[in-house]
Amino acid sequence: MNLFDLLVQPLAYEFFVRALIASALVGVACAVVGAFVVLKGMSFIGDAVSHSAFPGIVIAYLLGLPIILGGAVAAIATALGIGALTRRSGLRSDAVIGVLFAGMFALGVALFSAIPNYVGDLFHFLFGDVLGISVADLITLSILVALLLFVVRLLWKELLFATFDPLGAGAAGLPVRRLDDLLLILIAVTIVVSLQAVGIVLVVAMITTPAATAQLLTKRFARMITVAAMIGIASSVAGLYVSYAMNLASGAAIVLMETLVFAGALTLVTVRNRMRAVRVGGDQ
Repeated sequence: MNLFDLLVQPLAYEFFVRALIASALVGVACAVVGAFVVLKGMSFIGDAVSHSAFPGIVIAYLLGLPIILGGAVAAIATALGIGALTRRSGLRSDAVIGVLFAGMFALGVALFSAIPNYVGDLFHFLFGDVLGISVADLITLSILVALLLFVVRLLWKELLFATFDPLGAGAAGLPVRRLDDLLLILIAVTIVVSLQAVGIVLVVAMITTPAATAQLLTKRFARMITVAAMIGIASSVAGLYVSYAMNLASGAAIVLMETLVFAGALTLVTVRNRMRAVRVGGDQ
């Protein structure tokens, strides 16, 4: 099979086309929110919130409610809980995150283990199943991503100010605490919309890796988001094709592509910095 056939053949399947669109949407959402996460050093929070969505998914399944709704409620509640407990308990944020992370995920595993027989509809939320996304799922995903991007665009200046200079933002009269809570909610929503693409286990990589790669390549925040979005989309498309050609898990393939891009960018930046150091040393 030549390269052209490899690129065109999967497009004959509707499920693959839906997966491409869904992955691109998730890539953009993760890039936008991931840029804030990386700059504020909140990657661990992303990991905790992603795992905390699991008990909500299981409870929604048991009650016959929409699974995504259950995951969203649990993720948002945990995200806001992390912020509230960190401010009121006097504990370090990593301690609070660790407690809620472990407790919520353990609750999800306990509820999951209590369900008789194997539950495939829930199991794929752990590792992702973007190839199984339906038209209805795609419509829901599109609406959620559009709302997320609208909120970020509407409060762009405020979120940016509170991210880079929270003390200055507070002195300027901005509600920094509410903006922090809003960012936590945006992280939770982004995680929920990404679950079917890469699953609970890998979603934090989808959020942090493209943004971290973009931070290596540019220092301007707006450009960082653009570069991260391009990396997220390109890695998602490449990962899906690799998963199709090599019969690999789609979520894992997408994250591996993002990791390879990060490694390449890191190598490029390291070599460039060494060449500059040698050049400066030679001039002296």
